[in-house]
Amino acid sequence: MNALKHRLSAALVGLLVCAAQLPTFADETPKVPDWALPASAEHVQVSPPADFHRPPRTEMTPIGIFEAQTDVGAAVIPGRSSFNAATGEYTIESAGYNVWYVRDEFRFLWKKMSGDISLAANISYPDDQGFGDRKAVLVIRQSLDDDSKEALVALHGAGMIHLAWRPDKGQRIKDMEYRIGSRGALPGGKSPDDLVTAHAQRIGIEKHGDSFALFVSMEGEPMHQFGAPITVHIAEPFYVGIGFCSHLPDKSDSAVLSKVILENRADAIK
Repeated sequence: MNALKHRLSAALVGLLVCAAQLPTFADETPKVPDWALPASAEHVQVSPPADFHRPPRTEMTPIGIFEAQTDVGAAVIPGRSSFNAATGEYTIESAGYNVWYVRDEFRFLWKKMSGDISLAANISYPDDQGFGDRKAVLVIRQSLDDDSKEALVALHGAGMIHLAWRPDKGQRIKDMEYRIGSRGALPGGKSPDDLVTAHAQRIGIEKHGDSFALFVSMEGEPMHQFGAPITVHIAEPFYVGIGFCSHLPDKSDSAVLSKVILENRADAIK
């Protein structure tokens, strides 16, 4: 009997040791740093520490016209995307603290390319109550690193459009921002004197050598350049594609990008 008890005790100790060595998946989930929380009345969002990085998560499966998709910056909730061949719509779901400062977090559908580029898409947000600074982006990046050199155009949930660029790896993004509104010509104001935000229907980015320009169509009119181009050198080959960031580090949202055109030449935005 004593020998049996000894064997049972030894087995129990072994099980406890094995259990202690098993991975604790809750502990493996990345934590949301305080700096990553969105700006609010109680919190100021600041730039990530210069040494904070997460490696990208890439799925090497083609989707529509793109070769693969990546969670750039590996947001704490994995992103996902789908393509409806019948409608030509890409639905991108992603969390992510931002595409800004010195590093990015967003779901990126991409293709490796060289030369001049014309990329454009219609953009809509299924949830009209999403965070105002969420953004759908059209991006040309040097790499899949979260702090990569890049040029991009974006349509924010609250209507702001911008042409942005990270001049070099690890540097802070710069941008030119555009907010378009109307007094009296759009629904939504309480009086004709209220400024109502106009939301663009379609945006595009054109790469012509080292020059990058923003194109816009507000209501379906022909695409036209908006503002001056910027200059940044991105070595060939580079990554070109579409993406989305919820601007919430631990909560996913979605954007729908449709009528996507991607041409390996400039002067093809439409």
